[in-house]
Amino acid sequence: MATELHFLVWSVALTFAQMLMAVSGATLDVGLPELAGNREPAPEVKGWAGRARRAHFNMLESLVLFAALVLTAVVAQKTNGTTALGAELFFWARLVYAFVYVAGIPWVRTAIWGVSVIGLVMIFSQLV
Repeated sequence: MATELHFLVWSVALTFAQMLMAVSGATLDVGLPELAGNREPAPEVKGWAGRARRAHFNMLESLVLFAALVLTAVVAQKTNGTTALGAELFFWARLVYAFVYVAGIPWVRTAIWGVSVIGLVMIFSQLV
């Protein structure tokens, strides 16, 4: 399996783990009966649980871009050391980002997000 696909699969696993963390946090914050209902209006989740939710949604947004780039690189047979490093940077930065976001460390979170974007740009640069 291409390195880029390997990190795509692990990025999906990370996204799933973030979903479980966000759901667990929301359950602890507002309770299962509230979440099991129609959520009209949706309950506000606060603290670390709210940050876990926002980190998960941010990962979903980034995963779409990462998947599109990785799949394009693999199908177009344009994978190389740069795309592999870009995929690796993306994954590890997103893993650290998840922990830093839930911990509530704002400027570090933004810097780590920037590293993940560099990973995306590295892959993109090999496709154009």
